[in-house]
Amino acid sequence: MKNTKTAMQLAVLAAMLGTAGGAAAQAKGDWTVKLGVNRITPKVESGNVSAPALPNTKADVNSDTKPILNLAYFITDHLAAELDMGAPYRHKLFGADAIAGTGQLGTVDVLPPTLFAQYRFFRPDAMFRPYVGLGVTYAYFRRERGSAQLTAILNTGGPASTFSLESKWAASAQLGASVRLSERWSLDGGVIKTRLRTTATYSTGQTQAMKLDPVAVNLGVTFKF
Repeated sequence: MKNTKTAMQLAVLAAMLGTAGGAAAQAKGDWTVKLGVNRITPKVESGNVSAPALPNTKADVNSDTKPILNLAYFITDHLAAELDMGAPYRHKLFGADAIAGTGQLGTVDVLPPTLFAQYRFFRPDAMFRPYVGLGVTYAYFRRERGSAQLTAILNTGGPASTFSLESKWAASAQLGASVRLSERWSLDGGVIKTRLRTTATYSTGQTQAMKLDPVAVNLGVTFKF
């Protein structure tokens, strides 16, 4: 009798745990919002500034970190659509190769909203759920500002030099994981690689091909509603 009572208690406990797990799941029909930080590091391969310019006049681009806001909708228990947004990133441009060490050439702001199709592994109520995603990014460049150093290199003694970067669509791949903290809260982190090429056009008439291919690393907390 005692064993039967114990078995019944264990069965009830298991049922309660199962119900709690299901309630905490990120499953079909759920929406999530993620708040966190994201660091974008361009992996630059710069072309040369077109003539007239010193041979091997190249550029490099530094990293930047900004807050992010991501929204996701679970189409099924395993398939989700995620929109990644955030504050504009501000990147500094520096001379490279023949003009390495000449200092900052300018700054540019970029907004890179990205829409992903994701596949989430394991059961919806699993505590740990890795995921992969493929998506499309629109890199919108704005507020390009040239420096006095840029003018000294491209237009010595002339008017201040400016530049623009062509906004582009690009393909992105994503690898990440979420760890459930409670019924509605999770810790989520990931890495995104984007294949991004653009062209810089200078006020002096020269152009420069730029392979940016940024890597983004993010970490945040996710709320399910």
